[in-house]
Amino acid sequence: MKAFLILEDGNVFTGTSIGSTREVISEIVFNTSMTGYLEVLTDPSYAGQAVVMTYPLIGNYGITPDMESGRPWPDGYIVRELSRMPSNFRCEGTIQDFLAKYDIPGIAGIDTRALTKILREKGTMNGMITTNENYNIEEIIPKLKAYTTGNVVDKVTCTEKRVLKKQGNAPETKKVALLDLGAKRNIAQSLRERGCEVTVYPAHTSAEEILAANPDGIMLSNGPGDPKECKEIITEIRKLYESDTPIFAICLGHQLMALATGADTHKMKYGHRGGNHPVKDLATNRVYISSQNHGYVVDTDTLDPKVATPAFVNVNDGTNEGLSYVGKNIFTVQFHPEACPGPQDSAYLFDRFINMMGGAK
Repeated sequence: MKAFLILEDGNVFTGTSIGSTREVISEIVFNTSMTGYLEVLTDPSYAGQAVVMTYPLIGNYGITPDMESGRPWPDGYIVRELSRMPSNFRCEGTIQDFLAKYDIPGIAGIDTRALTKILREKGTMNGMITTNENYNIEEIIPKLKAYTTGNVVDKVTCTEKRVLKKQGNAPETKKVALLDLGAKRNIAQSLRERGCEVTVYPAHTSAEEILAANPDGIMLSNGPGDPKECKEIITEIRKLYESDTPIFAICLGHQLMALATGADTHKMKYGHRGGNHPVKDLATNRVYISSQNHGYVVDTDTLDPKVATPAFVNVNDGTNEGLSYVGKNIFTVQFHPEACPGPQDSAYLFDRFINMMGGAK
């Protein structure tokens, strides 16, 4: 069946429908990862977006247990070529069936290189995936321009608190409160492997409830959407900041902590999404290769140097990749040190967090 990707600038790509045949309007973003398509599909940070995979062949090892959440989150999936006969001893199904099961529409067979060039030159834009060959582009364009992702954190966060015990033979270290803003599983896993007991809290949990449990440290997770949409959560994070509890924040959590302490964020032209982004640690001048997925960034010009200072910077474009908070046991990063798959260069930051909490008991 034919499918069409219609962009808000009037460009139309024609390909083959994959997954659901449901019509969807979404923000169109691209990811440059050469592997890890399943982790991309199951990353809650993609809620409200349709993902273009720039690597040409997707699905060759099928669906495996390597999922970052219990389901896929993108509104749509766009690929050059979809492997319909995956080969892997851990394969449990195909992407086609996976997308259909969760009612996610997609399109294959289009020139993803040309599409990515448009998004890079003109910036991220909205688009529609449809199988309706009689579409009226003059009616669709205004709808595309009016679309916003809104507050998608509420869509992806957990609904109730749960406790995850430490894993393996690691010595017991600390109890960590993880605020789930759309957390990837490997954040909790990285802590549990280091001996932490992790209590996962829904995004709208009050600071009072979290602090009442007397955690040794607090993690603020990754998540989707515009951080400025999370007004109530920002208020609670400010209260967490004012406590003396050590805090480590990733991605959206990093942005929300910045907003909670008076800094500003802005939307990037086309964001950072992929597994090969170099970031420099300003304290050591070492460069790490990182996995990233974000469309917003902290504006360092708005930082109060008495509150926070830049700790990491993106080598490619100079944007902020992390902050260190003055007089506080708080540090935050824009990239994903828990990357799986992906570079493990910055996984040591979890050890730094453990040490900040006082190390092993």
